[in-house]
Amino acid sequence: MKTTIREEQVTAKAKLALLGSGGGTKAKRTRNQVAKKQALIQAASRLFASQGYEVTTTREIAAKAGCAEGLIHRYFKGKRGLLAAIIEHRVSNEALHLNHQSRPARNLEDEFLRLVDREVERVWENRDFLRVIIPQAIVDPSVGRVMDKALISTRAKEISERLKHYESCALLPQGAREALAQAVGMLGFVFGFVRPVLLGHDPLHAKKMASTVARFLVGNPPLSMVV
Repeated sequence: MKTTIREEQVTAKAKLALLGSGGGTKAKRTRNQVAKKQALIQAASRLFASQGYEVTTTREIAAKAGCAEGLIHRYFKGKRGLLAAIIEHRVSNEALHLNHQSRPARNLEDEFLRLVDREVERVWENRDFLRVIIPQAIVDPSVGRVMDKALISTRAKEISERLKHYESCALLPQGAREALAQAVGMLGFVFGFVRPVLLGHDPLHAKKMASTVARFLVGNPPLSMVV
């Protein structure tokens, strides 16, 4: 029996409709998977911060996220992998914030001081999260490697990219520029976490001290500025 042109057109349209439906289903599955991953990351972040990493169970995380517990193992290979995903998630968000920060300052010195000031604030705001991951990094080298790559190396690279737009910094040897970028993170950690959280120093005084040290690094201020 011969197939008419009209029948061929109808068949072709039906095939296209099926393909489109399949594509839509796949896209929907992808969106659902992303949403569930985000829900698990957010739930775990809150639970780890409020009750600690060790005592938090995957069942509690799944219940808070409204997901099946098995998805934690499927997406993250367990609680340890979920912790690594939280670190990477936070770093990607902070990188986006850094890239969309206000316009660069007029000169390198002012930009460096601004970056240090913001880094101290950022670390202080993330103090509960740092309380969770630092003990884990001490006992688990894999967490330490994730921290080194995500929280230190990546952050320093982003800061270095921002600083090199200044002529006085672009003229520096690469090692010196990298050291300046690392100094931002170091000052942020010491004066945003170590002093106020571990040593109980006043956060505002610690932030002011960070600014003073930063000025010494880039501007050699008079001794009267030391507080």
